[in-house]
Amino acid sequence: MRISLKFPKRLAAGAALCLAAPLLLGASGSLKVGAVATPFELTLIDGTKVSSADLRGQVVVLNFWATWCGPCKAERPLLDRYYEIQKVHGLRVFAITTEDSLQPFQLKKLFAIMHIQPARRIKGGYSDLGALPTNYIIDRAGRIRYAKTGAFDLNALNKELVPLLAEPVPVAVPAS
Repeated sequence: MRISLKFPKRLAAGAALCLAAPLLLGASGSLKVGAVATPFELTLIDGTKVSSADLRGQVVVLNFWATWCGPCKAERPLLDRYYEIQKVHGLRVFAITTEDSLQPFQLKKLFAIMHIQPARRIKGGYSDLGALPTNYIIDRAGRIRYAKTGAFDLNALNKELVPLLAEPVPVAVPAS
């Protein structure tokens, strides 16, 4: 399930710049790595609601981004392509647009070509961790396995997601 992707040099250079982005080593409150994930509800751009309960047994990435964020612009196509390839293994990725981005109607063309699902808001205590992009990864058992700022590159995606996607779907998912 390890993925190797080829991207234009411009994207590779942008991904390299993302590595220099500051990292925050954990979330505050009940959103700590290793803890049971706090329940959440996403409102997608089209108004559809998706709850954490709907996603049980899948590996979930919550990606907070903004239109003005340089590392986000480099990460978005990589994350989108990665999701397109790995969704058959139980990966779900949601791009949560921050409030200081363009209005959803202004992003219509971008959303039309994206495979990851764009969300306009999330309820449940999840937010950016002081910098963008911020990513949370929740495993099949409903535990937070990753909570950091900084853009993913391909090696980081493989390192974090491939082992989680290889895990079996748990018989019983812990209650929150």
